[in-house]
Amino acid sequence: MTACAPIDDTPVLADYRLADNLTATRGRIFLTGTQALVRLVLMQRALDHARGLNTAGFVSGYRGSPLGMVDQQLWKAGKLLAASDIRFLPAINEELGGTAVLGTQRVEADPQRSMAYSRCGTAKAPASTAPATR
Repeated sequence: MTACAPIDDTPVLADYRLADNLTATRGRIFLTGTQALVRLVLMQRALDHARGLNTAGFVSGYRGSPLGMVDQQLWKAGKLLAASDIRFLPAINEELGGTAVLGTQRVEADPQRSMAYSRCGTAKAPASTAPATR
């Protein structure tokens, strides 16, 4: 006898549109893997806000990353990101992307800024394995 996965009886929203994949708060959603990464950043900000935390987000990375198309999904969600105080800054290489993400750690020391930043970066290889340039 084989076990079957339980049937999910969550109702599908009658007025669901594919554009709701980043904003729906209940029911099933349909999205790609790269859209899921964008949704995770937005969800983290929403969870922080619900807990009373004044946080912001910062995403940077190399556009040639194996996580291709993430940058396009971030640009597409630009208005949602801006409304959630999340900034996307693409980088021209892995080192600059990593430096930008690491630089957000200083924000926590400035009382005029957000309490903390959620950070996210993408790269095709760690800087230690990238070819040296002189």
